Amino acid sequence: MEYFQKAKSVRLRSHHEKFLLADPDQETVYQDRTGSSRSAKWSVEFPEGFENVVRLKSCYGKYLTASDEQFLFGVTGQKVVQSFPNKLDSSVEWEPMKEEGSLVKLKTRYGNYLRANSGLPPWRNSVTHDIPHRHQDWILWEVDTVELLPAESPESISRSESVGDDLSSSFHLTTAKFSRTQSALKSEGRLIYYHVPDENGNANDSVEGPSFQFKGHGLEELTQKLEKETGLENIIVCSRNKFNGNLYPLRLALPPNNATMHVVVIPASSKDSGKRTDGRCSHFQMVGGEDSIVKRYACQLESKFKIISRIVP
Repeated sequence: MEYFQKAKSVRLRSHHEKFLLADPDQETVYQDRTGSSRSAKWSVEFPEGFENVVRLKSCYGKYLTASDEQFLFGVTGQKVVQSFPNKLDSSVEWEPMKEEGSLVKLKTRYGNYLRANSGLPPWRNSVTHDIPHRHQDWILWEVDTVELLPAESPESISRSESVGDDLSSSFHLTTAKFSRTQSALKSEGRLIYYHVPDENGNANDSVEGPSFQFKGHGLEELTQKLEKETGLENIIVCSRNKFNGNLYPLRLALPPNNATMHVVVIPASSKDSGKRTDGRCSHFQMVGGEDSIVKRYACQLESKFKIISRIVP
């Protein structure tokens, strides 16, 4: 709660290093790395009579709302949306719960938590509320203060419904109080582009896929990060030779100088029965010429961390 008490507006950064954004459709919310967008700015309100509850209003004047609508039929997780109900009820109220360091959980009045999802579409970049049984870190958020309440007369600031907020005004971050600093917005580490083959084994790695900034240094860290980003487990990996188009296991250190990498992540369930003793991937068939995709693949890796990677010089 302490991160909100003196804040007029904040940004929320998820465990995936993405910010909570309000879509221009004035209904959807999602995650994105563009933290400088005004859509990432949420005004803070304090309902009267409650000390540990906040409302978060988007730049479109709508409240962050825990709806009772299922995000996907048959799975856990309910939609989080922007709304402006006729009566401001508990669906727009969030209880910040401090965690380790600068992290918080945002709990609904009914015990669910604001959750930043990852994985394959439609999960990727979505935001729901539920009680996760896995990925406990997906409900952790870091609070960046965008604007402070005026220090000279904080009592004069209305802690109920704020009106007249200048939505078009620019904003500046205050001095960070958190374990991760504002430098996260700058280019750090290496850029990782990744692809996941479809059910037919096609992965169009001739175009840029989803990406994330990777600040780690080892293959193990990269594997774990990719598993979190894709929602897959026990992923398989090789690097593409740019001269002959073959794929080879990435086993040792990552390329030096934080070189950008293009990665094709293949689920373990996609393995064929082909094996080679030299650790190279077998049964690869190129379709459509030099720049096309691998249609069929099978790979036997001795390393316990498996990734398919193409290094861009």
